[in-house]
Amino acid sequence: MATTETALKEIMTAIEGAVGVALVDYNSGMALGVLGGGPDLDLNVAAAGNTDVVRAKLRAMELLKLNDAIEDILITLSSQYHMIRPLTARSGKGLFLYLALDRGRANLAMARHQLKRIEADLEV
Repeated sequence: MATTETALKEIMTAIEGAVGVALVDYNSGMALGVLGGGPDLDLNVAAAGNTDVVRAKLRAMELLKLNDAIEDILITLSSQYHMIRPLTARSGKGLFLYLALDRGRANLAMARHQLKRIEADLEV
């Protein structure tokens, strides 16, 4: 089982094109851990903003009476991919991983695969 710090480091090194990553509590919008980012990507602001995305999708699923779980949410920008992956382990309830990728360097399929693998090993 990986700690938050270990998992964030592995995401940044194992996923080609990773720009920044955060572990976020979508009940509060607070980032519990961040790594990467920079002047053009404030991960704390991104964490709070993407909390609204997760909440909106959960509300929409409830209204549609979809008895399913979010595997991931993908937002494509002209220069980046933004991935949101809610944690599935019992200890991760209410948390999600947020990953920003450089679109020119990232392999989206491999990034999704690696993020899923790392998330499965994360113990919060």
